[in-house]
Amino acid sequence: MKKIAIGLLVTFLATGIAFAQVDRSKLPASGPAPEIKISEAETFTLANGLKVFVVKNTKLPRVSFTLVLERDPILEGDKAGLSTFIGEMMMGGTKNRTKDQLDQEIDFIGASLNASATSVSASSLKKHQGKVLDLMADVLFNPVFPQPELDKLKKQSLTGLATTKDDPNAISSRLSRAVLYGKNHPYGESQTEQTTKNITLEDVKAYYATYFKPNIAYLAIVGDMDKAEAQKVVNQYFGAWKKGVVPTFTYPMPVRAAKQAVALVDRSSSVQSVINVTQPVAMKIGDTDYISSRLLNQILGGGSASRLFMNLREDKGYTYGAYSSIGADKLVATISASASVRSEVTDSAIVEFVYEIKNLVEKGVTQEELDKAKAELAGSFGRSLEQPGTVANFALNTARYNLPKDYYATYLQKLNSYTVADINATAKRLIEPDKFIITTVGNGAEIKEKLAQFGEVMEYDNMGEPAKQLVADAAMTPEKVLENYLTAVGGADKVAAVQTAKISMDANVMGTPLTIAFVYDSQNGRYGQKLSIAGNVMQKTTLANGKGSMSVQGNSMEMAPAQFAEAQLNSYLFPEAVYKQNGYTLTLDGLKDVEGKPAYKVIITAASGAKLINYYAQDSGLKIKYENPASGDTYYGDYQATNGVLLPMSWTIKSPQIPVPLEAKVTSLELNVPITDADVN
Repeated sequence: MKKIAIGLLVTFLATGIAFAQVDRSKLPASGPAPEIKISEAETFTLANGLKVFVVKNTKLPRVSFTLVLERDPILEGDKAGLSTFIGEMMMGGTKNRTKDQLDQEIDFIGASLNASATSVSASSLKKHQGKVLDLMADVLFNPVFPQPELDKLKKQSLTGLATTKDDPNAISSRLSRAVLYGKNHPYGESQTEQTTKNITLEDVKAYYATYFKPNIAYLAIVGDMDKAEAQKVVNQYFGAWKKGVVPTFTYPMPVRAAKQAVALVDRSSSVQSVINVTQPVAMKIGDTDYISSRLLNQILGGGSASRLFMNLREDKGYTYGAYSSIGADKLVATISASASVRSEVTDSAIVEFVYEIKNLVEKGVTQEELDKAKAELAGSFGRSLEQPGTVANFALNTARYNLPKDYYATYLQKLNSYTVADINATAKRLIEPDKFIITTVGNGAEIKEKLAQFGEVMEYDNMGEPAKQLVADAAMTPEKVLENYLTAVGGADKVAAVQTAKISMDANVMGTPLTIAFVYDSQNGRYGQKLSIAGNVMQKTTLANGKGSMSVQGNSMEMAPAQFAEAQLNSYLFPEAVYKQNGYTLTLDGLKDVEGKPAYKVIITAASGAKLINYYAQDSGLKIKYENPASGDTYYGDYQATNGVLLPMSWTIKSPQIPVPLEAKVTSLELNVPITDADVN
């Protein structure tokens, strides 16, 4: 036993010495790429042109069917958004089943069934195969397109649009697409309230009748089914589908900017800037540079070890994450690098983006970076093979992009064959560092001047349209704006006569009714605000005796001095009458477009540094918007006279704390009434 122990010890020490000699500062050399054995999909084509791919997988007693339409992108113009309704409308009921019956039958067998403008898919247990195919065929061939369903979808869409109009990431996406492709390109247009309202039931029916044809369709079947059975069931359920002529479209390739430029959306309530450095690129699956571009992107910004991430997050601390992408699309794709950064470092972050992109093209990548990128992408590819649907997607891509039969079987060999010289050549072919558009969504007052160093700054609105060129009165001052407002609501004397007020408002958030109550007591410096749901107080703010407190669902806390100072800015019914005497600083930040109305933007700053921003309509002088970086934006409308002063009866509140805009209507308004401590509390 002793000899054995000594032998093991010697072996261990010898092994330890060998380990100690390994240089752990370097990645181990890559071995040869493993040979991937991918089972080929079996294929056949029906007489009507439907192309079918069958991937047999018996690991689970399930089967799935995915039908994809291969049509050209469509420029929807004044009906932009039409395609977003098609799938839900098809699921809205058939000649044989109402929407509720369809949903119940799907749920009863534990299946899934979905539709979109370019696909219909279904899956279920093998034993329910016949039933799920019957449901799928019913949705595909017998939709009735009920008008009430379209009305409901349009209403939901309008609510969603109202939310995305103020979402910085959604704004950034619209802006990038608009400046890259133009509004006359299917990838550049955006759905709006008006285009949504323009969509009719006849448009939905016409789309369905035009594009749902078997001769542009692919059907992928994955699961416990062989080719012989697939031929039988596909002919049974899809064989009678009539082929037809489907229109095709071509669009000019978007041209890159002649030189670097900046596109800005001024969102003054932003405390962060959403940056996207982007240019179009012609790239589709199977292109010469496709696989090498995956490696190139992985090194630039494909993950948490990429150059962008390590620079902007780990080194500079500007953001939680910075990433890049090199897209692939039959029509046109994009090269992009993006991050959300603090407003004060917007220009510094862009400097780093530009540096990393230019450095990548001019100085290239290292062998270590390439080896790591290969390992990461190979691992991702390998993990994807664990999903049966991956093989079906490979088969679809092979047909759609006319790829070699062994394209995916030899993918890892191709990936592993690229050298540093290959990747550097790809970078030079694909990327033009001096022709990027830098889109930025953020506080224009803080960042616009700093952005000028990167090129001409072009301003856009939140829908990606060029900002209106508004002409402000050269003699206008912030004091004059407030004076005009006080005149518009009834005059300074009438406003001064209002010492107290009680306001109650009703609203609805996603079907939940709520009440908002305000109490103003300017004479005694008291203010109360309360939000209730079904009679239960959910949130409350109280200012009295020089102190403030907040309560959320019964948990109360006293305000810090800075919070109290900010809350005081909102504690007056007509704060414009007291800003100056209370020591607030007023700044006029030009004339801005607020929902189509020119309005003067006035920044109000307390001595503590707390700020709020108001917008006053150029024509009427009335306040139409209030902006607060923390609590969100409020839009005012429907001004009505009460006791000789005008007050808004309609408020639209957009807050980070609520998922959709809150439409509130004044239901009770009392001026110059007694206010008790109980009212405030």
